[in-house]
Amino acid sequence: MNKNEGKVLQVDISNEMKKCYIDYAMSVIVDRALPDVRDGLKPVHRRIIYSMHELGLTPEKGYRKCARIVGDVLGKYHPHGDTSVYDALVRMAQSFNLRYPLVDGHGNFGSVDGDSAAAMRYTEAKMNKIAVEMIRDINKNTVDFIPNFDGEEEEPSVIPSRFPNLLVNGSAGIAVGMATNIPPHNLNEVIDGIFMLIDNSETSILELMTKIKGPDFPTAASIIGKAGIRAAYETGRGKVVIRSKCEIEEVDGRHKIVVHELPYQVNKARLVENIAELVKDKRITGISDLRDESDRDGMRVVIELKRDANPQVLLNQLYKHTKLQDSFGIIMLALVDGKPQYLNLKQMLEHYIAFQEDVIRRRTQFELDKAKARAHILEGLKIALDHIDEVINIIRSSKNVSEAEQGLMDKFNLSEKQSEAIVEMKLRRLTGLEREKIEEELLELMKNIEYLISVLADRQMVLNIIKDELNDIKVKYGDERRTQIESVENEIDIEDLIEDEDVVITLTHAGYIKRIPADTYTAQKRGGRGIQAMATKEDDFVEHIFITSTHKHILFFSNKGRAYRLKAYEIPEAGRTAKGTNVINLLQLNQDEKIQAVITLKEFDPDRYLIMGTKKGIIKKTSLDQYAAIRKNGLNAMNLREDDELIGVRFTTGDSEILMVTKQGYAIRFNEKDSRPLGRNAAGVRGIRLRDDDIVVSLEVIDPTQEVLVVSANGFGKRTRISEYTLQKRGGKGVITYKVSEKTGELVGARMVKDSDEMMLINSNDIVIRINVSDISTTSRNAMGVTLMRKSQDEQVVALAKIDSEEDNLNLEEDNIEQEDNTENQ
Repeated sequence: MNKNEGKVLQVDISNEMKKCYIDYAMSVIVDRALPDVRDGLKPVHRRIIYSMHELGLTPEKGYRKCARIVGDVLGKYHPHGDTSVYDALVRMAQSFNLRYPLVDGHGNFGSVDGDSAAAMRYTEAKMNKIAVEMIRDINKNTVDFIPNFDGEEEEPSVIPSRFPNLLVNGSAGIAVGMATNIPPHNLNEVIDGIFMLIDNSETSILELMTKIKGPDFPTAASIIGKAGIRAAYETGRGKVVIRSKCEIEEVDGRHKIVVHELPYQVNKARLVENIAELVKDKRITGISDLRDESDRDGMRVVIELKRDANPQVLLNQLYKHTKLQDSFGIIMLALVDGKPQYLNLKQMLEHYIAFQEDVIRRRTQFELDKAKARAHILEGLKIALDHIDEVINIIRSSKNVSEAEQGLMDKFNLSEKQSEAIVEMKLRRLTGLEREKIEEELLELMKNIEYLISVLADRQMVLNIIKDELNDIKVKYGDERRTQIESVENEIDIEDLIEDEDVVITLTHAGYIKRIPADTYTAQKRGGRGIQAMATKEDDFVEHIFITSTHKHILFFSNKGRAYRLKAYEIPEAGRTAKGTNVINLLQLNQDEKIQAVITLKEFDPDRYLIMGTKKGIIKKTSLDQYAAIRKNGLNAMNLREDDELIGVRFTTGDSEILMVTKQGYAIRFNEKDSRPLGRNAAGVRGIRLRDDDIVVSLEVIDPTQEVLVVSANGFGKRTRISEYTLQKRGGKGVITYKVSEKTGELVGARMVKDSDEMMLINSNDIVIRINVSDISTTSRNAMGVTLMRKSQDEQVVALAKIDSEEDNLNLEEDNIEQEDNTENQ
């Protein structure tokens, strides 16, 4: 080439190709194929949601043509083809693709049979309600904005995503040399996992899996085995097997297989064709007819069998040769700070929590700046109203607005914004009522400013805000798991990986629960001061405390007579002084429900019974096996009167003797045979006839080899031989068991004990003392007893728990501390 034609730059073609290809690859990875770990969206999905937000396509407004939405996205933010944008929009509206669709589509948006959506000029769309949570607070400086492709507009680099969309809706994409395939999950479970991690940053992946059981696909079906789930959650890669939900029906001596649910992303029409081809090629025999009876009420594919066909064998053949059983390869790859990274379950949640902390802080700072600016203006208006005559004179004597503003600034030492606001102030604000409004608004602003400053200074407050807002979303949009997870024989279960050890579980009056190793507490002499059990709020105290093992069932009974169930290891572990996790994150309690009684057990033996007692003296006996199938949202354990509450639950053998103790110091002993077994929803029968203003505080099953220990609110207690309590008929008034006085305070509880047992006492300041029962004197029923726990003037004993002596019965089978009595004694 001639020098006049320009310079020639010598380059190595292989290096240049590598450089260009790497630039292209990174562009595909970052700008097209992979989701961001923070909002779980690829750029095209993020741009669609933001464009719909700008167009005002909120759920309460009307639909808009998809062609308009696609055009807006293309013209402002997405420099690619319209097909890619519309395909992404369609997928966001398909309930069989997204677990929680972000777009509300109107028109033909395709089907599970593989039918494509209608052209964008025919379909309409707007944001779904849950999509509004994705974009919420975007106008409060919560995220950074970046220039669009031509620099004419600005778009968000990420959207606030007020719920963990990456796990909840999943993501799939093929980049250059890498791919992502994150399955959808249940919203409730993921949020519960976040709560667990916020409460304890040391939570392990296995512990998280007690909350986040596994993927939850929109098409339901079943996951076979947990090994693939665990591998994916621990390493970022794994494979799960998904099986259709099929039923075998028999009509007129012939069987048919009915398919109701398919594996995720399986094309139903293609599946039916595949089965027909297998029959035609005689690879599968025994099928006489095949038809698709699906309609608007649900999926129904019917496979009729020949008379001599074995339905189970044929179903297994279909699982093997068709998509009735499919696998899903999990690849948990996402962008972290703009770089692709394989993530385990805990890392995904940690990145989301960190992002939400940043969102809350930025939003709080934005609101603080806005509040300060408004307060600044109001302070100026207040000054003007205090000197209104002088202000009017300055404005009237000024030649123009600028001179008036400057005069006000010089006279009253105001800022430019304050003087500008005063000059623009309307005459109606001179009235006394308007002045009061300004002062009230300023007072509210100052309170709000103080709160916002405290939020920015306290990380725990930020985390609590995240939990509160996530819980609101959980209540609004959460639903039951669709995909069932079935165990496989010989496969290691999560429970097998958790050590079977003794733990102490505490539950506070306000509903905070935790588990800690049982050896945290050591025995002390009676009359000691104890050690701090847990950090609680000023108006909270420990109400239930018991010992169990990690693998045992825990039944929770509420004051409304409902029963709930957990395994002990499902309760998050926390430090001795930690507050714990609110029980509403573990159990689906109603707003007015409080856990009133807790028991632990290994299995649901039909030969054993639960006997329940209420504060009004009603008891009910029910077979234990009636509680084996407790649903996640609980079930009714006892039908209570409107003014009554459940206070105690105990195991019985069917011929046990029962002791009921009241707060005024009365007790009744009777045989449980006086009460026949009743169903779960029954109301029960009278156990004790109460005196005026008295309530039942304890329900005990009598052991004739043990004694009755009673404890009063002022820390006094005693043991009494059970022989001093005569056997009566159920429904009597009972006998005196403790001489209640102003010095002793009313009774807070009673337990059957023996010399080798130990007791835990808890006072209203959350101080716990562990004492040997042998240190407590045995006296008559009328005696006051001895001091078990010293207290200051404002303290009272509010709860007690027994620690059994035998190793094989170390757990406290139940602890039932009454809500009303503790409230009165506090």
